[in-house]
Amino acid sequence: MPNEKLASWLARTGMSRGELARRVKAKATAWNEPHIATSTTRVRFWLEGQMPRQPLPDIIAAVFSDCAGFRVTTYDLGFGESNSAEHGLVYNASFADAVETVSDLGRADVDRRTFIAGVPFAVLAGVGPSRDWLVNVLDQTVETGPRVRLEDVTAVRNMFAEFQRMDVLQGGGSGRLVLAEYMTMHVYPLLRRAYSAQVRQALCEAAAEQTYLLGWMAYDNGEHGVAQRYLIQSLRLAEESGNTALGSHILAGMADQATLLGDPDEGRRLAQAGRVALSRVEAPACLADLWCLEGRALALLGDAKGAAHAVVESEKAYTRVRPEAEPEWATFIDPAYLHGEHANTFRDLGDPTAAAEHARKSIEHAKSQNRARRGAMSYAALAASHVQRNDLEAAHAAGIRTLNLTKQVKSSRAVEAVHDIQRRMRTLGAHRLVADFNERVRDLVATE
Repeated sequence: MPNEKLASWLARTGMSRGELARRVKAKATAWNEPHIATSTTRVRFWLEGQMPRQPLPDIIAAVFSDCAGFRVTTYDLGFGESNSAEHGLVYNASFADAVETVSDLGRADVDRRTFIAGVPFAVLAGVGPSRDWLVNVLDQTVETGPRVRLEDVTAVRNMFAEFQRMDVLQGGGSGRLVLAEYMTMHVYPLLRRAYSAQVRQALCEAAAEQTYLLGWMAYDNGEHGVAQRYLIQSLRLAEESGNTALGSHILAGMADQATLLGDPDEGRRLAQAGRVALSRVEAPACLADLWCLEGRALALLGDAKGAAHAVVESEKAYTRVRPEAEPEWATFIDPAYLHGEHANTFRDLGDPTAAAEHARKSIEHAKSQNRARRGAMSYAALAASHVQRNDLEAAHAAGIRTLNLTKQVKSSRAVEAVHDIQRRMRTLGAHRLVADFNERVRDLVATE
C-alpha cells in the first residue's frame, strides 16, 4: 500500500525525492552509519509502501525533524512505532530530550496506539529517576529571543485546576484522554518555544503539574505502565522548574503506585527521597502526604512501630498546613484523603479499631465535599475493619455504600476496593450476605 503519510510529509516540507535521499545519506554519515546508501529510486520504493530496515526509519525521521523544526516520529512517517514507551522510563539529562520524550508519549497516548496502551509497569524503574532528581543541580542555560508570555502559562494553570477538579470528583478515567490531547496539542509545544528565565521556570512548573496529573489519572484508571512513564517525565520537568516541593509531590505519586502494585519497599524509598528533599523547603501538605505514604508502605512491610510513627508525623505535619498558602496541586491533601490512607495503614497492621476511626473521619469529610471516589475507598477500609472484627452485617452495609459510590465515578482503584471487600468477606464463610454482596459486585462489573 502506498505510504500516504510519507508523501504528505514530503509535500509539507517541500523536499524532492532526490533532496530527501541526499539528506538521509548525510544524516546517516553523521550518525556513524556511512555504509547506508540511498537514492531517488529507494525513496520511490518507500513511497510505494516498502518498509526500510533500522536504523533508516529513525534517520529519515531525524531528517524530517530538522526540516520541520520540531519532532517528527517514525509513526508520523508511516514507518511504524518508535520506542516512545521505553523512552518514557528514561530520566533525560538533556531538557530538550525530555521535552521530546514526553511529547512523543502524549501523542502516542492521544492516538491510543496499541503499544502504549499495553506497556507494563517496570519494577524499580523509579529508583534511578528519584536519585537523579535528588542530586542534580540546575545549571541550564537560559535562551533569549521571542518569548512565551506569562499569560500563556496562566492559561495552562487555569486548565490544571479544572482537570484536577474533574479527577477528584469523577475519577481518573473521566477526562484523562481530553487532558492528554490538551497537553499534546497546547502545552508541550510551548516548551519548544523561547521564553525568559521567569517564564521558563513557570512554564516547566505548570507542565510538570499537568503531566503529573495525567500520570495520576492514568494510575487511577488502572493504566499503570502509561502512568509510570508520565510520572517519570513530570519529575524531569519539575527539576527544570526548580520547584523542590513539586518534585517531592511527584515522588509521592510514584511511591503510592509502587506500594499499590506490590512493592512497598520501593514505595518506602521513594517517599523517603521526597522527604529528604523537603528538609530545606516548607511544604507541610506534601510532607504530610509523604509521611502518610511511607506509613502505608511500612505497614505492608510489617513494621508496625515505624508505620505508627509515620502516621503521627503525617498528622503533625498537617497541623502546619494553611490551605490558602498551598499550591493548587496540594488541595486534595486534606483530612478526607489523609484519614482515608491512615485507615488503610491500620487495616494492614491488623488494628481494626484505629482503622475504623480514621475511615469514619475520612467518610465524614468526603461526604461534605461530594467526593465519591474518596468516600468509596474509605468505606472499603471501614468494611475491612468490620471483617477483621468478624462483624459481617456491618461489613456488608459498608460494602454496599462502597458499591454505590463507586458507580458514581470512573476509577479502577475504587473498583479494586470493592473487589478487596469481596475477597475479605469470603473469608467469613458461606452466608447469604456474602452471596448478596457477590451478586451486587457482578452487577457492577457488568456495567463497567
